[in-house]
Amino acid sequence: MKARRKFRQAKSHAIPWIALVLVIGLGFVAYRGVASAVSIYNSWIADLPAINSEAFNFAEESYMYASDGTTVLAHFQLEKRDPTTLDNVSDYVIKGTVDVEDVRYYDHNGVDPQGIARAIVSNLTGKQLEGASTITQQLVRNTTLSEEANEITFERKAREMELALEMERQYSKEEILTMYLNTINYGDGCYGIGAAAQNYFQVSPKDLTLAQAAALVGIPQSPTRLNPKENPEACKERRNHVLERMFAAGDITEKEYDAAVAEDLVLNPAPDEPAQGIFAYPYFTSYVRDELMKEDNIYGCSYADLFEGGLRIYTTLDKGMQEIAEESCWEQYETMEDGLDCALVAMDPTNGYVLAIVGGRDFYADQWNIATQGGRPAGSSFKVFTLAAAIESGISPNTMTDCTDPLILPDGSQLHNFDSINYGVRSLASATAVSSNTGFYRLSQSLGADKTIDMAHRMGIDSELSHYPIITLGTENVTPLEMAEAYSTLATNGIHHEPVVITRIENKDGEVLFESQDTSDEALDPRVASAVTNVLRGVFERAEGTAYGSGPANGQPVAGKTGTGQEFRDHWLVGYCPQLTCSVWIGSRDYSSTSEYLKANNLWQNFMSAALAGTPIQQFTDAGNPTYSNQYGTTTNAQDQQAQTYGYQTDNGVQTGDNATAGIETQATETGNSTEQ
Repeated sequence: MKARRKFRQAKSHAIPWIALVLVIGLGFVAYRGVASAVSIYNSWIADLPAINSEAFNFAEESYMYASDGTTVLAHFQLEKRDPTTLDNVSDYVIKGTVDVEDVRYYDHNGVDPQGIARAIVSNLTGKQLEGASTITQQLVRNTTLSEEANEITFERKAREMELALEMERQYSKEEILTMYLNTINYGDGCYGIGAAAQNYFQVSPKDLTLAQAAALVGIPQSPTRLNPKENPEACKERRNHVLERMFAAGDITEKEYDAAVAEDLVLNPAPDEPAQGIFAYPYFTSYVRDELMKEDNIYGCSYADLFEGGLRIYTTLDKGMQEIAEESCWEQYETMEDGLDCALVAMDPTNGYVLAIVGGRDFYADQWNIATQGGRPAGSSFKVFTLAAAIESGISPNTMTDCTDPLILPDGSQLHNFDSINYGVRSLASATAVSSNTGFYRLSQSLGADKTIDMAHRMGIDSELSHYPIITLGTENVTPLEMAEAYSTLATNGIHHEPVVITRIENKDGEVLFESQDTSDEALDPRVASAVTNVLRGVFERAEGTAYGSGPANGQPVAGKTGTGQEFRDHWLVGYCPQLTCSVWIGSRDYSSTSEYLKANNLWQNFMSAALAGTPIQQFTDAGNPTYSNQYGTTTNAQDQQAQTYGYQTDNGVQTGDNATAGIETQATETGNSTEQ
């Protein structure tokens, strides 16, 4: 008996010990589990990004302006955003957002255990699906952790919760709610309540009605499915659920609830955004945009800066000048066959400011910008570079030049003047006025093509050029912008300016990021430039000149050169006066032939007449004559004496002679159908 009693006593004493051991064991296991869980949790949050204001610098659209600083040419944005402050948001939006997204928002510290439990119960019992994330967590997910937002893992959730707690330590509830309302996706490309209110109803977020506010508050649950433009019934159903939550929370009365639920979903959508964000003058505006998007551009601007940085871009576009350019081109279209295009560039030669660009008939039909892209054969307007190189080399404009037709080339082929006219022997100035191909080819051969190419590049041509004498006839592709830049160098007596299309760029805080600088440099001797200008005046002022009578209506002296491409594919006139340069081109985009009677003269004249109307006449500055020591051509003392009278010389801008050597010259007009003119 005693033995059994002792055994029973021993057994009864063993139970507590076993229990204690089990508790200790379980505790140890739990401890190890907790320790392991803590270790895993710590590893998940070890490299959390810092919470700082930079994460909430929301993308802002950039604006481009004309030179007046007020005319908006374009805006650039990846998303529709219009950040606002909490006091500019309807109370209905604020209360509705809290009631639907995070009813205990003002009671938790960033993470809401009760909310998590409520969401689990609601979802398991088949009631309305609910998320467990607080407003603060959602903000973290859409900003600081945006790169991880689509990961559905415990790790991402842990990181989100940890950052939400940290955010609530750094910011007030009002600040967090403001950031949330400026960040959340409201569908249709809208981010933030300001953009959504404007996009769907064209009102300020402060002026949203209860029904409107509830409709917007419901969208973030599924921005695509609940887009009211695309799925109005789904959006209305969600709106009514929001109203139910607001009524249940006591934030609206039963009367308000009933009235709002009874309303139809009436939208007042904002007009569609203009194509590519361009409001006006798309050829100019798109050119500036493309310059900003180039890698290593001079403006220090990136793609992200342009579309997200809230930049203010001020351009050189002169609204009045651009309107004249557009109108002049449309007047030209009325005189031409369908399918032909015009291009025009106007530039202020004194500083390189590009005042107007027309790159074709219809930007939205064909966005290839003829004025700035690719280039076209310049025809005889390219002869100016050989002329300038010749004068710089000491060849007088009065030098007698062999312009006979045809010119037999080494391979036995023939080169002709326009319409095979035999211009005989005449001064270089006269050869320029009539645009003799044979005369300029012989001159180019004598000088060497390198001198023409060097002159073209110094004056502003960036395109690569072939090293053959034939380039003087304009066989190489150049753009109207390049030609305007190059001829502007003559307008300033040899001072070259890079073309400027942007004067200033500011960031969203008004800080100046870029300001255009003076890019002037002396490309050629002022006396050489002045002498070239005197010769090119003859193109407009001599009766034999290919642009005779095409000067501006106000009598402003001008200088320049025409050009016609092979088979009449291209028609040019590039001309200038001291205050304005204009380069125009006419032709077909597909390089097909046009009428032999088509000219660019009227387009150029119409633009310059309107652009200079009412402005005072400015005379070209005479810088004097360079030294002429080159005995090129057939000049003798007697011939030079004779050519001096005939050649285009000026005294206070007045021509001193025209017909002294008429016996050896053939008067001609720019008609015909064979070679460059």
